Amino acid sequence: MLLHIPNVLTRDELAQMRARLDAADWTDGRETVGTLGAQVKRNQQLPDASPVRAELARIVLAALGRNPLYFAAALPLKTLTPRFNRYAGGGEYGFHVDGAVMRAGGEQHLRSDVSCTLFLAEPDEYDGGELIVSDTYGEHEVKLPAGDAIVYPSSSLHRVAPVTRGARIASFFWVQSMVRDDASRRLLFEMDASIERLRASGADADAVLQLTGIYHNLLRRWAET
Repeated sequence: MLLHIPNVLTRDELAQMRARLDAADWTDGRETVGTLGAQVKRNQQLPDASPVRAELARIVLAALGRNPLYFAAALPLKTLTPRFNRYAGGGEYGFHVDGAVMRAGGEQHLRSDVSCTLFLAEPDEYDGGELIVSDTYGEHEVKLPAGDAIVYPSSSLHRVAPVTRGARIASFFWVQSMVRDDASRRLLFEMDASIERLRASGADADAVLQLTGIYHNLLRRWAET
């Protein structure tokens, strides 16, 4: 499921993060990937041990924690500490699939079910830099307003197009979902959204309650904790 989640960050949070990132010391992004990834990756990242990364990651995680749309889509069980990257001067990341199991520093291992990119630069600040996700329905180009996020299955083939003007700045991270299967997560998300629409429309309360029970029983059947 490819889903746009608007307004993850407030304008104040975004301004605070950009001020810190614009003054940050960036390193070669190839330091955090294996041999194959290094062949197609040309960008910069905040070092994993950077205090700025830790500070800004806390802001991102707090923002995600208060976002019901993100929770409904990802059903997060574990979230890898967010990282931050920068593409400029032709920087790009060729087609790749994210690693299935990840570990950073002293963190525990995490199975990557859901990938997320949180855009931190406005689309008119740079040319290129689209996130291109390929699936059975073709290629989908994503370039969102600053403060908005995109979530998609970590199993997807995807790339970042070359940035030919300005700088594309973003946060990115991976989630181990309570529901491993993407199709099951999609069904639960669509059911949850339908229940919310029915409730808002004043639909029969008993029917809404019954559907809510079905949702939770399906989640109970599929969830891994």
